[in-house]
Amino acid sequence: MSAQIIDGKVFAAQLRSRVAGQVKRLKEDHRITPGLAVVLVGADPASEVYVRNKGRQTTEAGMSSFEYKLPTDTSQADLLALIERLNSDPEVHGILVQLPLPKHLNADLVINAIDPAKDVDGFHVSNVGLLGTGQNAMVPCTPLGCLMMLRGHLGDLSGLEAVVVGRSNIVGKPMAQLLLGANCTVTMAHSRTRDLASICRRADILVAAVGRPKMIRGDWIKAGATVIDVGINRVARDGKPHLVGDVDFSSAAEIAGAITPVPGGVGPVTIACLLANTVTACCRAHGLPAPEGLAV
Repeated sequence: MSAQIIDGKVFAAQLRSRVAGQVKRLKEDHRITPGLAVVLVGADPASEVYVRNKGRQTTEAGMSSFEYKLPTDTSQADLLALIERLNSDPEVHGILVQLPLPKHLNADLVINAIDPAKDVDGFHVSNVGLLGTGQNAMVPCTPLGCLMMLRGHLGDLSGLEAVVVGRSNIVGKPMAQLLLGANCTVTMAHSRTRDLASICRRADILVAAVGRPKMIRGDWIKAGATVIDVGINRVARDGKPHLVGDVDFSSAAEIAGAITPVPGGVGPVTIACLLANTVTACCRAHGLPAPEGLAV
């Protein structure tokens, strides 16, 4: 293996430390405590783990954590009423509704009911539009973390050719917008792109977010490229569940200059960026300058 490993656990720990420092200053200088509200509907095991981790890391950073666990049969009206209360609560600066929601609930309607200024997931249509037009937006956590790691490893990204594989509203599209904002030349590709391998081989920066285990092989990668693997796919190995990315790590690591592992790459940074977004939202709500190193 020749590629440098971009360790998401280390990067996330550094970001959480910066968040905690900003929270401490907000408390000491302004008597303000950033607050994050997380809403979970139903009892999906993976979602419960995510919510638990988010709550723990929120309190460890010195922030207020508000958790709302609702039964699976919660009505659309009741969920929207809760969001309305949180929108009006001055102690809550960030609101996150854990996805996926039960099938009887309209996720788009729920997300767009959140006050855009408290939309720390960056999914509200207003934040999507602001990001797409280069204005001051709440940025989705996973793409934000990817850009932070790329800048941390490469520095200035201007002029680099970037390929984003995947066109989801959560990762692929905002990732492309962020890379454009960083002055990259960006190609968006996906599972139906013709001759996808040749397009990937052009990339100085390759971001894989397509949701197919080990889809991108080592011979698809330009020598020395930086590879960010967003994929988290559960596959069976020796009869046990195992996590793999969208990139075939073993073959890619022989060609790439740097690569994120799965697990331990993008995942930890995503939660750290959620905390950073909450602090950013808190500062904006109180008319304070956005803290350095927590936003783009």
